Amino acid sequence: MTSVVLSTHNLTKHYGSGSTRFDALKGITLDIRDGESLAIVGKSGSGKSTLMHILALLDQPSGGELMVDGTDAATLKGKKLNLLRNRTFGFVFQQFFLTPNASVLDNVMLPLKIARIGSRERKRRAMAALTQLDLVDKAKNKAVNLSGGQKQRVVIARALVNNPRIIFADEPTGNLDSATGAVVEDILFALNKEQGITLVVVTHDDELAARCDRRLYLHDGLVVDAVDGPTSKKKTVHA
Repeated sequence: MTSVVLSTHNLTKHYGSGSTRFDALKGITLDIRDGESLAIVGKSGSGKSTLMHILALLDQPSGGELMVDGTDAATLKGKKLNLLRNRTFGFVFQQFFLTPNASVLDNVMLPLKIARIGSRERKRRAMAALTQLDLVDKAKNKAVNLSGGQKQRVVIARALVNNPRIIFADEPTGNLDSATGAVVEDILFALNKEQGITLVVVTHDDELAARCDRRLYLHDGLVVDAVDGPTSKKKTVHA
């Protein structure tokens, strides 16, 4: 039976207090299984990015429980938290977040530098990731000089250097034309299917979401629908 790598129970998140309080998440219960692809779908303001940031240990919930591979995330602090996040997760964001005047190689090596991996091993692993993404010839180029599609492939290479168990992709094709976006999608789903990396995609794009094993639809901080597989009937979850 496939193990659960991320699990939430009645997860909540609010900002502000009193009359200015905003409830971004209103009680999310969810299991993410090892090796699956999951789309979290919703319009702007639905809570999907807030949920992803909490799942990825980039933010803390206001209430409820988050378990990461059986460990209560509330017990993870400081170096222990940073180490688990760095070793377990890879991130692919719409905005790239590359250092523009640094080389492609230096950008890809950054997570390894944070993890205090030796310089020789950093370079070896970064070059292996660039080889996987057909970017070896761009290793010395500055990131600022790449096309949008090349930048996103560099971001994926950077996400892979620590051999992550889970990749979080937040609107990964949002800044790309449709043809380039399709290439990036193919890369992400190949990593999921061929290497068994769990893929969590946050998107408002129904076509991208339909490629995932499961889809969760959020509205106003609640899971309102769930779909298993691209051809399954939609199952309504009553809040």
